Amino acid sequence: MIQTMKKVEILLLLLCLNAASFLVSADPPTCPADLGGKCSDGSDDWEGEFFPEIPQIKYEGPSSKNPLAYRWYNAEEEILGKKMKDWFRFSVAFWHTFRGTGGDPFGAATKYWPWEDGTNSVAMAKRRMRANFEFLKKLGVDWWCFHDRDIAPDGNTLEESNKNLDEVIELAKELQKGSKIRPLWGTAQLFLHPRYMHGGATSSEVGVYAYAAAQVKKAMEVTHYLGGENYVFWGGREGYQTLLNTDMGRELDHMARFFEAAVAYKKKIGFNGTLLIEPKPQEPTKHQYDWDAATAANFLRKYGLIDEFKLNIECNHATLSGHTCHHELETARLNGLLGNIDANTGDAQTGWDTDQFLTDVGEATMVMMSVIRNGGIAPGGFNFDAKLRRESTDVEDLFIAHISGMDTIARGLRNAVKILEEGRLSELVRKRYSSWDSEIGKQIEEGKADFEYLEKKAKEFGEPKVPSAKQELAEMIFQSAM
Repeated sequence: MIQTMKKVEILLLLLCLNAASFLVSADPPTCPADLGGKCSDGSDDWEGEFFPEIPQIKYEGPSSKNPLAYRWYNAEEEILGKKMKDWFRFSVAFWHTFRGTGGDPFGAATKYWPWEDGTNSVAMAKRRMRANFEFLKKLGVDWWCFHDRDIAPDGNTLEESNKNLDEVIELAKELQKGSKIRPLWGTAQLFLHPRYMHGGATSSEVGVYAYAAAQVKKAMEVTHYLGGENYVFWGGREGYQTLLNTDMGRELDHMARFFEAAVAYKKKIGFNGTLLIEPKPQEPTKHQYDWDAATAANFLRKYGLIDEFKLNIECNHATLSGHTCHHELETARLNGLLGNIDANTGDAQTGWDTDQFLTDVGEATMVMMSVIRNGGIAPGGFNFDAKLRRESTDVEDLFIAHISGMDTIARGLRNAVKILEEGRLSELVRKRYSSWDSEIGKQIEEGKADFEYLEKKAKEFGEPKVPSAKQELAEMIFQSAM
């Protein structure tokens, strides 16, 4: 009996040591006591500010050396008859800013924000939402974007998931009071859960299709409830890994029916926001059906949806599809489909979606040339679908990254205006196409010149003289504005 009791005591001691070892090896605490805040178990309450060391971000001008100030973005400054804040309608992406951990396929999380308690509870979700609103106010930004499952935890059932979402949305509604803060757009996360491994709207399983529809229905409702102005569809799993086991025609038809149902429900609930499709060629699927702007536009035309949707162009997705961001913006604009911009960039040395903050002034200038020619992008805006690098782990890095991105795009606007008002580049383009201002050019453009007529004119003209395109001069003019 005594020996048995000793064995039990030894076993209990080993269990205690094992538990202690687990606690020591667990992730570092996420609520250090020296940052002016305090976590409270089971509650979304937070004592003090979330960002006590960060001041209200203000415009200080190009000569400022303060990393927590705007140098080029002056929200109230008018340019071409519109305030800078109205040209951009800057938005913070909740998922990267408040759910990004720095983890990647080769390493664990590197970011442990002081307000996190290590759980994915509703209480923790509500605390993140409070942090989001404080972040927006300190940046001076009125817009934010979200996936449903980023702002509230998934439940064991659809009903439980909806209940969780409702609780967080009610808090967001309360936090909106007395401010102009609203969602630029909302969306449903139809890619993370295993049920969506074959897609949502293009799944081979009809039950998954129905579940995806129910999730989008709810996400659209809460976006509308919060006063959101757009709703996005990003089909990360809407594609295929191989055509050997895929009925592509049927999947495309199903996706069109899904979008038709979304249009009908939007109108039924009185949601006047714009429905946006976000093209991406691949990742996580090998081939995504909305590969690029041209592919998405063709899909919308084929299925009679061209007047119901616009496009959300993401710069990093453009490069993944083999285009520049400027190309994708122009393709969308010329098709009357430019609705929103996910402002980020990729790395030329990597082949995946790195979601970096846009800091290339030249690229930002070309982006803004398209936006100006489009007359702006409201009710869309510039959403920073961008994340800190894995190695950037300070809270202030969240602010510095957004400030840098906003300043870069603001500088792009100033440069684009300078180029367009100076007129040298526009004149170069006009001269290049000046032969089309002739009588025959006018006839061709009006569809009044057939092949017989053109053959006759070709014989009259003789061998055409082909002038220089002046590419180097165009690039010189462009760079002179930087």
